[in-house]
Amino acid sequence: MQFFADNSVGESLSQSTNAIKQISDTLFSSNSLFVLILSLIAASILSKILSVVLRKLSRVVGRTADASTNLETVNRLRRTETWIILSIAVVRLLCFVFALYFWWVVTHPDGGKPTALIGASAIIIVIIGGVFSPLLRDLAFGSGMMAEHWYGVGDLIKVEPFMDMQGVVERITLRSTRIRGLNGEVIWVTNQNIAAVHIAQKGVLTVAIEIFVTDPKKADVLIEKTNALLPTGPSLVASRLDIISSDEHDDSIWHVTAVAETAPGRQWLIEKTAIDLMKEIDEKSSKPILITSPFARYADNDTERQFARAVKNAKKTKRTPRRLKSDK
Repeated sequence: MQFFADNSVGESLSQSTNAIKQISDTLFSSNSLFVLILSLIAASILSKILSVVLRKLSRVVGRTADASTNLETVNRLRRTETWIILSIAVVRLLCFVFALYFWWVVTHPDGGKPTALIGASAIIIVIIGGVFSPLLRDLAFGSGMMAEHWYGVGDLIKVEPFMDMQGVVERITLRSTRIRGLNGEVIWVTNQNIAAVHIAQKGVLTVAIEIFVTDPKKADVLIEKTNALLPTGPSLVASRLDIISSDEHDDSIWHVTAVAETAPGRQWLIEKTAIDLMKEIDEKSSKPILITSPFARYADNDTERQFARAVKNAKKTKRTPRRLKSDK
């Protein structure tokens, strides 16, 4: 029994040694390495050419989206732009995989020895699993986010758990996202670190100012004077204050609502600056018209409709079924 055991161990060691030698001859021979390097260089050049073409195509789609005035068309084109940019990463991966396949076919025209093929596959799996596991996690998270359409190129977003990280999405890959901050900084974040995303609808925030005045006509003048002092621009006040309603509550009390649009993170220009300017202008006038201090609130139409629906449903009373005569 001891003799057979020794023979078995010897055969196992011999087979292992032969397998390692075959793998070494297969992977580390000068001819194999030369073909592998050439294959990777060719794949890199091809992927760069295709990436340049796809980026130019994405710019054309982006300019078309910017020129369109139809919101549905803009959203569709921006999704197309996002998928084109995502395809750049896919093309690079496919070029790399094809390079490896080409290298194996050229260096092993007969299909290669099974032990060498198995050993090489085992080494590749170990390398991918150990070295590239963080990359694979990023790819998994990125694929899920893109499949669920979390956000797209051109969206104004705020990233959790980094609440100070917000800006315009410039580039998306399956591994990472590049954001242009309001201060001009370029921010890269790996997809696996994105816990949640806040997306500004239509790219701006709508803020309303509520005022109670004694004269609605003078309220128009007050709003116009305030607008003249507000800084405007795509990253500041995108749309100045505009009166949307003026309701009479009493003979001498009017409720006036004015809305403005700002870039995300700049809402303080309306919530604080505009209100301070309004109060200062009113105090310096010969006849002040403000009854109370103005106050600001968010004024998104879709949000208000959803809240109104929720409140309406919450106020519904539960009907009690009528009792049948037999139940009395």
